[in-house]
Amino acid sequence: MSEQLNLIIVLVAVVAVIGIGAAFFLVRGRKAPKGTYTGPRDANDPAPTLTTDAPSTEAPETTASADAEAAAIDVVDETAGKVLVPTDVPEPVQGRLARLRARLSKSNNVLGKGLLALLSQDKIDEDVWDEIEETLLLADLGTEPTLELVDALRERVKVEGSRDPQRVHDMLREELIKLVDPTMDRNFIPVRHADRPNVIMVVGVNGVGKTTTIGKMARVLVAENKDVILGAADTFRAAAAEQLATWGDRVGVPTVKSDIDGADPASVAFEAVTAGIEQEVDIVMIDTAGRLQNKVGLMDELGKIKRVIEKKATVDEVLLVLDATTGQNGLNQAKVFSEVVNVTGIVLTKLDGTAKGGIVVAIQRQLGVPVKLVGLGEGPDDLAPFDAEAFVDALLD
Repeated sequence: MSEQLNLIIVLVAVVAVIGIGAAFFLVRGRKAPKGTYTGPRDANDPAPTLTTDAPSTEAPETTASADAEAAAIDVVDETAGKVLVPTDVPEPVQGRLARLRARLSKSNNVLGKGLLALLSQDKIDEDVWDEIEETLLLADLGTEPTLELVDALRERVKVEGSRDPQRVHDMLREELIKLVDPTMDRNFIPVRHADRPNVIMVVGVNGVGKTTTIGKMARVLVAENKDVILGAADTFRAAAAEQLATWGDRVGVPTVKSDIDGADPASVAFEAVTAGIEQEVDIVMIDTAGRLQNKVGLMDELGKIKRVIEKKATVDEVLLVLDATTGQNGLNQAKVFSEVVNVTGIVLTKLDGTAKGGIVVAIQRQLGVPVKLVGLGEGPDDLAPFDAEAFVDALLD
């Protein structure tokens, strides 16, 4: 009888251990899936991974309940060993424009104020015109635009003969707006093609802030309710891919990158575009390695990236990021980049402090392409679409 009792006790203990073990594994099985994308998606889009390592771009299978559970908590990527940060809500574009105009007015008003003071004098002789010309050249306006503006102002002052401050202000505003050219297409909110995303390449020399600019551009696009994928094709700078992915994580935008140092940047760009097509996103933005414009080999590689992308989709936009404080040196950079990859738009960073407002006119004249975005600070939302009239008004305020 005691043997039977002992046997019963052993069986009960075994069952209890099995039950506890089953409960433990069941609880573990309810953990949130790794890398779940929590950003805004179209209803028919598959959920991409939050950070995708090239060349694989397949998204993990998830259930609706798992997705909901993942959205309610911080998602832990055990492979990368990091906790993904909650997403931010970027500032709307209109709010940026008002704030950036106010900042530009404070930082770059030397040009406008100087011209207004000279043109409002009781007597405008040749010495005054020489001062006006010098002021424009020091503002990086460029020789040709400077002569054009001075000639136009000379003619209007001669014909109108007005010294009224408000009339002088209006006259200068009209001529400056003509130079900045409000007729250029500065649209930066691209439209998805019927069968593929809009593809944007971002290029520039080392140190101008390309990766940071792309992160800020992603915030602008997310604020406009666009689905975006980033491609980390800057495979040579240490931690560039991680920096880009961090910017993307902040607004729920996935990043396609390679886990191999020095990987072929063209392959990463190709995989990013492939992922964008498969996941039906609106826009794919490709970061590229910074390079000096006089390094032929690196510039040739930039052309290769563009050619490889075009095996899968068209490159709709090539944005050149320039540091506005570099002045005429930036013009030399722009010319070479435009020859290699057909630049379609300019992003001017650091358009404050020592930057000269005239660089906007000079760069547009040289390339024949518009300044589309300007940055005036270090904050995540200190980037805004460029507006010709708002720019000139800020100079003259």
